[in-house]
Amino acid sequence: MNKEKWCDRIKQNTEQVGTYRPAFDDIIEALAAILEQRDYVMKCYEESGGEPVITHTNKAGADNLAKNPYLTLWADLNTQALAYWRDLGLTPSGLRKLSNETIVNFNDADPLVEFLKNAK
Repeated sequence: MNKEKWCDRIKQNTEQVGTYRPAFDDIIEALAAILEQRDYVMKCYEESGGEPVITHTNKAGADNLAKNPYLTLWADLNTQALAYWRDLGLTPSGLRKLSNETIVNFNDADPLVEFLKNAK
């Protein structure tokens, strides 16, 4: 999926859970770029044969088994994406955190603040 499609999908998901804010658009674009890159890495992994372990020849000429670098990069990109998903409230723990910080009800007036304003 390309970056624009990822942006649309992420925005839809944040709207569905109630955490979307226009201020998050830059974060959404960054996440979309990570996911686009992650998809590309997976495509390269599959095209290279999809082997989780490869034979690597070191400087001395010895052959050693090593984890496929595409899998390592894919896992790193997934870890980066998870942090963004969490910040946008797109994981259970992220949504719970945002809900506790009342960002989900960002536009609602806080009763305590209203009371203190009127107590003057």
